[in-house]
Formats: sequence, structure tokens, C-alpha cells
Amino acid sequence: MFKFLRRNFKNAERENIRKGREGEDIACAYLKRKGYRIIERNFRASVGEIDIIARDDKYTVFVEVKMRVSDDFAKPEENVDYSKQQKIKRCAELYLLQNGLYDTDCRFDVVSIKSNGKEEKIELIRNAFSI
Repeated sequence: MFKFLRRNFKNAERENIRKGREGEDIACAYLKRKGYRIIERNFRASVGEIDIIARDDKYTVFVEVKMRVSDDFAKPEENVDYSKQQKIKRCAELYLLQNGLYDTDCRFDVVSIKSNGKEEKIELIRNAFSI
């Protein structure tokens, strides 16, 4: 019984990782079309992770990607709650410190993706939240 549950949990976890990577691939391609230059993906620190770090004009942009099949219960971007925002902010501060970017302008964007496997609806929310 427990082996069955563990196996199903691992399969679900792998599927979530695959879908997350797929969403980030879609978001990167979209951001590049919008003129962003991708600097780094999946920046990890002890306090959390930032999906995409990019440059847009003079800004260093920290991007959270949210992908859903439907928004029946909530829009993808609504899952970037206060707690998630705080983790992203702390992670961004560490990134800026580690890279000596003390006087850089930065902002926090969210890329919301709704995908049913055939078509995607992508929305870019600039300045989704601030420090």
C-alpha cells in the first residue's frame, strides 16, 4: 500500500517538474519576443527560487511563471500570494548582492499561462508587485 502511494507521489512530482519546465520554456520564448534578454533560469537560494531573471531595458526583472489548464478556480497569477512574493523578494535581494548589482533598477513580473495542450493564452503582468 505504502509503495503504491510513494510511487504515485513520485510520478506526480515528476509530472509537476515537467510541467513547470514546460511553462518556463513557453515564458522564456514569450519574453524574448517582447525584447527581454534572459540572464538566468531557476536561480536557487536558501530562501527560495526565482523562475527567470531577465533584462528589460534598464531593469533587472525577476519573473515568476504560473501555468494552469484552466482558471475555473483561480487565475494562474492569483497563486503568487503574499508569502510567495516575500520569498521571491528575499531571493532577488540575494541575487543582487551576489552579483554586485547594488544600484540596479529592478521589478517583479508574472507570466500567466493558460494551456489546454493545444493552445496557450499568455499574459505578462509587469510590476506585479514591488519591494
